[in-house]
Amino acid sequence: MTARVRSTNVAHPKPEPGGKPYATGIDKRPVPAIEVARPGPSYGDGSGVVGDHVGDERHHGGAHKAVYAYAREELDHWEGELARGLSDGTFGENLTTEGVDLESLLLNQRLRVGEEVVLEVSVARSPCSTFAGHLGERGWVRRFTERGRCGVYLRVVVPGTVRAGDEIEVLAPPDHDIDMRVAFAAAMGDDAAAVKVLAASCLPAMYHERLAARVRAKG
Repeated sequence: MTARVRSTNVAHPKPEPGGKPYATGIDKRPVPAIEVARPGPSYGDGSGVVGDHVGDERHHGGAHKAVYAYAREELDHWEGELARGLSDGTFGENLTTEGVDLESLLLNQRLRVGEEVVLEVSVARSPCSTFAGHLGERGWVRRFTERGRCGVYLRVVVPGTVRAGDEIEVLAPPDHDIDMRVAFAAAMGDDAAAVKVLAASCLPAMYHERLAARVRAKG
């Protein structure tokens, strides 16, 4: 199967399911196309998708979490596990992909999407209580973590329009071997994976320092 964007999705804001004082943007709905642009560097600097909504500005938005992609193949897996339908965008993804193993991509690897846009694999998604509340599934954070398939956050390198059906081209790999599965394991508490990620120096400075501090505290 050709790697492609199956669906482009933007937020349909709704009350945060745990009662937090903001509307969450985790519920994404398909639209024909999205415009992607580079937001500011930090949390609170907004989405990389024009017209998208970021509710939790303490933990989301900014250059390293500009665009989120998740595979349709994984949504299909969870449809079977949860015995319910999951439409494109249900997991909060801006891009629902087909034909590409997102978690095998290396951190900082670039993707050409369609004719103009270039995105770059950034950091792992950490499942949270809002995600669990949105799905209404008990033990969801644990189950999602155990599956080891978190999708990928992406930086915007070359902005432009992404359309449903656009092909995805995986560009030359960076000079390390840390893929998103290892990065996700590290982020979720696997110390052996964390040591590997730190040795590769492939995370943004803030994430590197946070992970290093956790490893030092356990040492």
